Amino acid sequence: MKVCRQPPDTLRPWVERVAGHIHDPILRLRFLKTVAPADPGRPRRWPLKFWLLAVVVFALGLAVLIFMLTRPPLHPPRRPANAVRRAEPAVPLPAANPHAVTDVWLVEKNGELETYSNGLRIDTRFTIATHHRSYLAFPANGGQPARRTEPAGIVFHTTESPQAPFAPSENGVLKRLGESLLEYVRRRQAYNFLIDRFGRTYRVVTESDAANHSGYSAWADDNWSYINLNESFLGIAFEAVSPGTRWSAQMNPAQVRSAAMLVEWLRGRYHIPASNCVAHAQVSVNPANMLVGMHHDWAAGLPFEELGLPDNYALPLPALWAYGFDCDANFTGRAGGRMQAGIEAARAILARKAAAAGLSPLQYRNRLRQRYREMKAAVQQSQPEKGESE
Repeated sequence: MKVCRQPPDTLRPWVERVAGHIHDPILRLRFLKTVAPADPGRPRRWPLKFWLLAVVVFALGLAVLIFMLTRPPLHPPRRPANAVRRAEPAVPLPAANPHAVTDVWLVEKNGELETYSNGLRIDTRFTIATHHRSYLAFPANGGQPARRTEPAGIVFHTTESPQAPFAPSENGVLKRLGESLLEYVRRRQAYNFLIDRFGRTYRVVTESDAANHSGYSAWADDNWSYINLNESFLGIAFEAVSPGTRWSAQMNPAQVRSAAMLVEWLRGRYHIPASNCVAHAQVSVNPANMLVGMHHDWAAGLPFEELGLPDNYALPLPALWAYGFDCDANFTGRAGGRMQAGIEAARAILARKAAAAGLSPLQYRNRLRQRYREMKAAVQQSQPEKGESE
């Protein structure tokens, strides 16, 4: 009977590791017989066939091991009955609304300077009080008007005041012009806020009170109509002159940055929709001839996007489709191409509404004008002591 001799101690770990990967007992015995030395007292030279067999067997065993470790399970684990499956979104999530209202708060009030969390700084040295804001808002469905005291929107203005080149050599002149303008605006109770050439924001008429900035004016959103916006809208003025078609030569970056922070704070504080932040030329009307654009400041060039707002020049002009006003070549020429889309959209709305009512556009416009006169009379009756100052 043959005895299977043990391999030398130096090779024993390797031999055992290889033999452990041979599952067939007969093959494993043959392997051990092959690698066992003939004489325990004398080292044995391993023939070439031994090395070839060892390499093949080791490679096969390693391949089997890798396969067993990497293959998927034959029976995947079952999901518990009460487990909630997290659904993957079918479409990409929508991007954040860049015109959404942001929460901005007062950080500190140091004497006559207010500092807010978005970097806004308001100088309050020239602040005055007029009368508490109170106005009628008319429902779009024609119901009874509602009395309100919170501002519903913002109107942007230019001061149309004397200007000097914005350059270091003109610093003294720029300061004198700005101070003179502030005193004038304060006496006239003209705006709620003024942003000077250096980008400094001044509160003139406190937000709870009405300022004389929009006089004969009209605006409407999806739910409400507003007449004579002194009471219902805040007025923000830039120390600037009405631009032609470009704003960059009339407003400097400091004014734009300050205005963007001011708009962000006001919209958050009073929940003002972006669509109710508009240029003076969009809301100014002349009841005598029923034309829009009695004032042309910001008829073009207001940097809506830089102020964190959509391009509201493209909105259908409410004075046309809601109140029956019209516009002439003088206004369209001053407005340029940016407001033309809003004018055409307003005319299309008026034509559709006229057709739905079974009227011609002229007949329907006359009906809107009569409604405007009734609304204007109701506003004046509710505030008989207040004029129509622009």
